[in-house]
Amino acid sequence: MRTLPLALAGLLLAGATAAQAQTPPAEHPLLHQLAGEVRPERMRADIQTMVDFGTRHTLSETRSDTRGIGAARRWVQREFEALSRDCGGCLTVVTPSDTVTGRRVPTPTEVVDVVAIQRGTGDPNRVIIISGHLDSRVTDVMNFTDDAPGANDDASGVAAVLEAARILSKHRFDATLVFAALSGEEQGLLGGKILADYARAQGWRVEANLNNHIVGNSEGQSGVRDTTRVRVFSEGTKTVETEAQEERRRYNGGEVDSSSRNLARFIDVMADRYLTNFDVEMIYRTDRYGRGGDQVEMLRAGFPAVRISEGAENYDRQHQDLRVEDGVHYGDTIEGVDFDYLAQVARLNIVSMAALANAPATPLGVTIEGAVKPDTTLGWQAVPGAAGYRVWWRPTTAAQWTHSRWAGEATEITLPGVVIDDYFFGVSSVSEDGYESPVVFPGPSGSFVSVGDPAAPAS
Repeated sequence: MRTLPLALAGLLLAGATAAQAQTPPAEHPLLHQLAGEVRPERMRADIQTMVDFGTRHTLSETRSDTRGIGAARRWVQREFEALSRDCGGCLTVVTPSDTVTGRRVPTPTEVVDVVAIQRGTGDPNRVIIISGHLDSRVTDVMNFTDDAPGANDDASGVAAVLEAARILSKHRFDATLVFAALSGEEQGLLGGKILADYARAQGWRVEANLNNHIVGNSEGQSGVRDTTRVRVFSEGTKTVETEAQEERRRYNGGEVDSSSRNLARFIDVMADRYLTNFDVEMIYRTDRYGRGGDQVEMLRAGFPAVRISEGAENYDRQHQDLRVEDGVHYGDTIEGVDFDYLAQVARLNIVSMAALANAPATPLGVTIEGAVKPDTTLGWQAVPGAAGYRVWWRPTTAAQWTHSRWAGEATEITLPGVVIDDYFFGVSSVSEDGYESPVVFPGPSGSFVSVGDPAAPAS
């Protein structure tokens, strides 16, 4: 047998390594494993416990151990603490709070979030958050005494948070995972602001907030059941966009390529790869028309965030006093929750979080150049832990990225014959084992770094 010259053997080995990175595995066995560990019956038990507190209204009882928001948040804290014991102390449980007064909080009230932090092993300042809100309400948002089960809005979201914590705390990830049960959403997104303020005070570089808000119902107002889709809402232009950035974006594009929008595209790909008969419907809107969720406060802090919400809503079960009128049952009770559907939503969250946390950080400083040229050139800063980078482009009217080219370890690439005027472009970073970050659109419009971060791009 002939022996290859050492130099040639080295080149072939390097080429094989590059080829493996160029075509990363379409699917990761770990993510299939995590999806398979979701248990609907555990989430049913969680929601029943939350419903049994009677009301979880933000202004309700805080001293009782059996009723009100105080009992509910202490229960969530105990659940997180038990999970931490099971994983050898891998979760740090904190309760950031603020004393609030406002239009829906007439007297000073302490609003408390319950948050479990699973610190990353390699890049702990990079943070992936899943959230849902613990508080509930009936028709009158100021009624804090009547029963307000809040089974779907939003015990379903909190149940997804707890299930994610149960499963993901058994594994270790490069980035930090945060599991958050928020309070005060119905009184003005108060818990979302408390979490955003806490994240900024900790110096977190929040790469994603997956806010789960009303995720457990599959039967719409018409009575038709749809178990095959979930909506992911994402803002187009950034809430924190400056006037100079707005002017640049209006001229060159970026109104459909915020970091939150590309996070939504990432989640859509996760559903296609890891879930069966379950599709993400991307909604090009920050939230439902005229309504809001806690992800809005994360966006106001400059963090990428999406709202995950069921595909078919039944408004008789939202923000309603418990009653029966003309044979119609009103109220947000546990009978309105489809636990198999909720399990699919939980799977989507879990595989998305794990994929984000295993991937390298999103590229920083992405630039683009190609005016009055037949070619397009993109550049970016090197990302620690990235084995290479992939450049993406798509027609300006396409919803998802359609073309890509492997750049290897380079931090600049020219695409011959690809005209800058005809496409939108972006860059993702790829780990050695093929985990890939969300795509980053060039410039401030697409950056995943929040305003005020030293790594934030200039206007």
